[in-house]
Amino acid sequence: MLIDLIKCHGSNNDFLLIDETEGNYKLDDFKRRDLALTLCDRNTSLGADGILFIRNSNVADAQYRIFNSDGTEASMCGNGLRCAGRYVCEKLGKDEAIIETLKANLKVKKHEEIFTDIPTYQVEISPVSFKLEDLPLSLDQETLIQEKLPELSEELTFTALAVPNPHLTAIVSKEQLDSDLQEEISRKVNNPNDLFPDGVNVSFIRLLEKGSIYVNTFERGVGFTNACGTAMSASTLVTCLLNDNEFGQPINVYNNGGMVQCDVHEHNGVYSIDLIGNATFLYSAQLEIDFNEEGIVVDVLEQEDFNEDAQYSLLQEHAKKYLNQF
Repeated sequence: MLIDLIKCHGSNNDFLLIDETEGNYKLDDFKRRDLALTLCDRNTSLGADGILFIRNSNVADAQYRIFNSDGTEASMCGNGLRCAGRYVCEKLGKDEAIIETLKANLKVKKHEEIFTDIPTYQVEISPVSFKLEDLPLSLDQETLIQEKLPELSEELTFTALAVPNPHLTAIVSKEQLDSDLQEEISRKVNNPNDLFPDGVNVSFIRLLEKGSIYVNTFERGVGFTNACGTAMSASTLVTCLLNDNEFGQPINVYNNGGMVQCDVHEHNGVYSIDLIGNATFLYSAQLEIDFNEEGIVVDVLEQEDFNEDAQYSLLQEHAKKYLNQF
């Protein structure tokens, strides 16, 4: 089987994008899982945090599904949605499109550049829920907003929310951020445990100055990642709830892969977040894939660069210089 793909990234959260509408691939979920496990392996020539599968939709311009590098399926991924949205918009010759995800149909649109010559897209992050049953988080209460979880830490205060991926956030000091605390907590809640039966994304938030935060995320199904779009969105919402930032104002969110902006909206107690950032295409490739009983055999036949990443590296340098001030 011949498969064409695009290697892309949002804040260096990188993906392989496969358009199922273009080829007669006849993929089922077992093959999608096996492709994710094989192609996303960092020991191969490709490697990625996950695969974005673009499919036809009866209710939107396109459907996308994302499989993590461990073969599990995520309900949403903000960084991946920007990349998928750019692909769909350019394919259809439009500046905006509706993308069907597992939980909602979300708007994606081309946005003014977040940095010089960086393809930039805005995606809608919703629905947002603080109900613990929507994560799920097994506690005898309805929500967890700025409360202690002694089972995980005596020193941190946590907020749990689904956007719609499940997130556990904490605002931390530089010393806590630099410690092993985040990894210890993340490993605990993403291995068999009594609190999070399905695991959870864990984000440490550092307040920098008004309108700017830093977010570091351990992503369920991936591990520590350069950036997680829904985590940055959830983290920004938490800082607005605590009055550290303002609703309706773009917040600069710095991460290990660069920077995005998040704009949080509230209407009659309902929240939504605009996630604005790069959608960078690295290269296109054609693969020959052989599914057999012993596994998948992959041969990369062609590869062609888009020459977009050099410009993105300038954004990274800008972000690093800014963070060095703190």
